[in-house]
Amino acid sequence: MDVTRRDRMLTTNPFDDDKLHEECGVFGVSGAEDASALAALGLHALQHRGQEAAGITSFDGAHFHTHRAMGHVAGNFDRDDVIRALPGHAAVGHVRYSTTGETALRNVQPLYADLASGGFAVAHNGNLSNAMRLRRDLVRSGSIFQSTSDTETIIHLVATSSYRTLLDKFIDALKQVEGAYSLICMTPEGMIACRDPLGIRPLVMGRLGDAVIFASESVALDVVGATYEREVDPGELVIVKGTELSSIRPFAPQAARPCIFEWVYFSRPDSIADDRSIYSVRKAIGAQLAIEDPVDADLVIPVPDSGTPAAIGYAQESGIPFELGIIRSHYVGRTFIQPRDEVRHLGVKLKHNANTALIKGKRVVLIDDSIVRGTTSLKIVQMMREAGAAEVHMRIASPPTRHSCFYGVDTPERAKLLAAKHNTVGMRDYIKADSLAFISIDGLYKALGEEGRAQIRPKYCDACFTGDYPTTLTDQDEVATVNQLEMLKERVG
Repeated sequence: MDVTRRDRMLTTNPFDDDKLHEECGVFGVSGAEDASALAALGLHALQHRGQEAAGITSFDGAHFHTHRAMGHVAGNFDRDDVIRALPGHAAVGHVRYSTTGETALRNVQPLYADLASGGFAVAHNGNLSNAMRLRRDLVRSGSIFQSTSDTETIIHLVATSSYRTLLDKFIDALKQVEGAYSLICMTPEGMIACRDPLGIRPLVMGRLGDAVIFASESVALDVVGATYEREVDPGELVIVKGTELSSIRPFAPQAARPCIFEWVYFSRPDSIADDRSIYSVRKAIGAQLAIEDPVDADLVIPVPDSGTPAAIGYAQESGIPFELGIIRSHYVGRTFIQPRDEVRHLGVKLKHNANTALIKGKRVVLIDDSIVRGTTSLKIVQMMREAGAAEVHMRIASPPTRHSCFYGVDTPERAKLLAAKHNTVGMRDYIKADSLAFISIDGLYKALGEEGRAQIRPKYCDACFTGDYPTTLTDQDEVATVNQLEMLKERVG
């Protein structure tokens, strides 16, 4: 972990520390007036996917223009002077929560480079699991990197490719990388949008008049008034030149494995994926959780806001009343953290506070989307106890998170995942709940319309739950080998 990320974790709200974070969202528009203004609106809708930094690059037919900044979209891209400085009929934007590379302006996307064929801007959602090895080889061959982001590896692979056309160079670069990517690239010739062959990270396409729009989620299309057309298929490259649109599939066909956690937490509930409502699926997850793990209680209470749809489904299936027993302040972002534990605990209540009059004397079922480190669940249970709850039961709308993600989700190292250290009983004791239960992996698939999880070629990437990684993990394997050699040296020594 970078020092910067460690410091960030010490200066954010404790509730935010204990969530899996999507690392970024991408948005691209080609063929529209005020393209950068549309990109800014689209990034607003995707702000939940990355809150550290934002950037937009536009193209006016002759020149590229870029504005990148630390912080949220609001405050950086809601000024007329910023948008006026980004002219053109095409623009690509990005919101970032880092998974690789330090938290610094040089890593804020879109990344831009002047190649032999002209300008090249790229926005990337995902993570390359062999970027470390590729970067090492490129540096040995003379490449000079300006960032610590794995995304820059793609630019160097394009720049050094021996193929003639930019499109062929780009395809050559993609065939050398492994892992997860949804990419929107902008060149003088047009725009290219693509997903990795397994479709791990999402990307959708829409229309606004004659303009073509790409985004990480359909909600960004809604915000700009665009019509949803379809998802970009796994392994597909959609190429936009002026008003002409074409599609190629240069990779060998594979069974797709989109990230299952998009359904559980990452995507906004008002988004659509695979022609289904995220909100409806989350309610179905909650209902399945109630079938699998019922409990006698007086109230079903969501941990806001991510637990709300699943809590509604749990309440409807169980017949237990749904109530807002925890009130969240939406006007608190990152909070100061004082060194004394007493003051630190008070800082927690700035964002979440118990509805004491409702909870006192009641048996409550808390519904949350996941348990990562367990620190949030511990504080929430403690909050319920202090509010006078007679019993506190915890139900989780995903299976235990036992493994780290290497495909673009900011997860702690495995040793810090509570489920990697304890079974369910041990986790229950750690968070001090009266009972704790998770939806089963088969139950999660059932809520998604499947009969259960297929043992061979499951429909989704669920590696954070199962450890079944759908690609090779070159960099992680190298690190593990080095660590094993170091341990062996210590023993021999």
